[in-house]
Amino acid sequence: MSLTFSIRFLIAALLTVSAGLESRLFAQEIQTNQAVQKYAAIADTDYDQDPSSGGRQGSANSQGPSQPKTASGSSATQDGNASKVDSPQPKVGPDDTSAQQTKRILWIIPNYRSVSADTHLPPQSAKEKFWLATQDSFDYSAFIYEGMLAGVAMAGKSEPSFGQGASGYGNYFAHTFADGTIENYMVEAVVPTLTKEDPRYYTLGKGGFFKRTGYAVSRLLVTRTDSGGRTFNLSEVVGAGAAAGISNSYYPADSNVWVKTYQRWLSQMAQDCVSNIAKEFWPDINHAIFRNKF
Repeated sequence: MSLTFSIRFLIAALLTVSAGLESRLFAQEIQTNQAVQKYAAIADTDYDQDPSSGGRQGSANSQGPSQPKTASGSSATQDGNASKVDSPQPKVGPDDTSAQQTKRILWIIPNYRSVSADTHLPPQSAKEKFWLATQDSFDYSAFIYEGMLAGVAMAGKSEPSFGQGASGYGNYFAHTFADGTIENYMVEAVVPTLTKEDPRYYTLGKGGFFKRTGYAVSRLLVTRTDSGGRTFNLSEVVGAGAAAGISNSYYPADSNVWVKTYQRWLSQMAQDCVSNIAKEFWPDINHAIFRNKF
């Protein structure tokens, strides 16, 4: 099993789960729109002007605000003889926690870079960006994830000189962990600090499945600046490329060094692409399937 096959499998699994949620989310959206229309109709109830106000609402002669009509068409009086119209506002949106990002996905995968939909945050300092990269690199789940990638690489004998067995796996793990750590720091800290870009993922959180998937994939090339604008994602493209180039310093010399660099570069960006898609749909999956248990 190659690393490319593993990545494709992860993408296919995620897309299958997300597509199953699309119909449910669409039904919820229809119910929400109906509630909004119902409330708008209630809010359009006509209010008569109080005759004692002298024909001008809000003037010094006015004895109070105009009173709403009752069901019989007469105005409701201030002494409470007629019932006052009191229409409670219907609930037209999800709970505040229904579309919120969590610190982890499924209690394991770190999700520190994700920002909930319609959330505006102040720019990060250089220290905060480096801390973000540190969290992603040395979280306990990082050792599990890199260990799995190392096993896939060893099974595919991507570096025959590393050998097999325990010692071979140790070589694969050390190199794979170094690849991931360097890439995290380059993409989330070093390059964003130099280019003043925001390394966080801002969830779209609305629209159809294909629109949101396209948005998640496009974040590989488009990102936010620290000032809130949009710019080409140098942090991802240049950062991942630089990390792949740096890795040549600790990998065995190979006649196809540029091919290996190119493969590692694309591999890192493919993993970030899958990560973006997971981040985009995780709040919906957590709400619809797990009822916000995570």
